Amino acid sequence: MSTNLKISAALVAAFVVTVAVLLGVNNSGADDTGTAEAGGAPVVREDSHQLSTAADDRVTLVEFLDFECEACKAAYPFVEQLRDDYDGRVTFVARYFPMPGHANAENAAVAVEAAARQGRFEDMYHRMYETQTEWGERQDSQADVFRGFAEGMGLDMADYDAAVGDPTTLERVLRDREDGLALGVEGTPTFFLNGEKVEAQTTDEFIELIDAALAD
Repeated sequence: MSTNLKISAALVAAFVVTVAVLLGVNNSGADDTGTAEAGGAPVVREDSHQLSTAADDRVTLVEFLDFECEACKAAYPFVEQLRDDYDGRVTFVARYFPMPGHANAENAAVAVEAAARQGRFEDMYHRMYETQTEWGERQDSQADVFRGFAEGMGLDMADYDAAVGDPTTLERVLRDREDGLALGVEGTPTFFLNGEKVEAQTTDEFIELIDAALAD
């Protein structure tokens, strides 16, 4: 509930800016209903990565994200707080949406997906946001940096390297982006709550939408 959230003023401000930007996005790529099959693409696929799972599977919050996106990093603590406060009641799903303007967004997503093949999606997901200021906004490839993350996490490096080099890994990342484009996603982060694009101007409004979905 909103009364239990402890969000700093700076985070609220950052998230409000993020959401305000998203509200200016043209939604012409999605249909009028905003349902789970809007634009002919699923908001969630069977192999989509779940960060948290609700036992009753009634409420699902999906984020299309870019690990190099500063707005995604600004929203990250808020999403983590939501996961804590709605643990067991809301399913949280993360989907890749690397933006073309970010030189290492695809590399980062591929690294996360390679870690996911060893059951370590969430660990690499956290690592990317925690270190974004160290590698973000670089024009040269940061693939070696990401490999260092994998090594530090104790991953099987032969399997990791094979996954990074496997074309199906990038295909998996780009399929998420293609779904997002079909759903009208044009910027990150973009959220969908039970198949409908979230349009809120404050964190309180965002929370109210979740609470309403749970009460429905």
